[in-house]
Amino acid sequence: MGISTVTLSKATVEDAAVIHAMQLQAFLPLLEKYQDYETSPANETVERVVERINQPTVDYYIIRYAGIAAGSIRVKKKEEHEYWLGQIFILPEHQGQGIAQQVFAQIEQIYADATVWGLATIMQEERNCYLYEKLGYRRTGEMQVINDRLTLCYYEKKVI
Repeated sequence: MGISTVTLSKATVEDAAVIHAMQLQAFLPLLEKYQDYETSPANETVERVVERINQPTVDYYIIRYAGIAAGSIRVKKKEEHEYWLGQIFILPEHQGQGIAQQVFAQIEQIYADATVWGLATIMQEERNCYLYEKLGYRRTGEMQVINDRLTLCYYEKKVI
């Protein structure tokens, strides 16, 4: 079977409800596992998604796999040539199919001026850590303990 196409489409405010619904579906199992009620994207409102889409330094993308909305990624310009990736997710039923790797490759092409990429993930989610490390991200050593179950670890990728 051939690889299905992964495409990114820039989100607008009209897409906020779709992104929000997918975000809940993707992050709810993690919220139940880690009980990070203050910080979990599963606890965010659709208004918060709208606020982020409207930020001038933020681009939101809907990830489509074979034409179907399968996730989302947020790119925030921190400063010249430096970007932060947030709210990265692939819906559970589409995970493990290489979608994230294609998304990262496309994002790096879109933002070809980037010299530094940053992101944070749940240290306890070893599959996520493995993926980011495979994509060239390195732990910065910075950690943020959210609660006794969950610690965020920060990653950086330098592009030469």
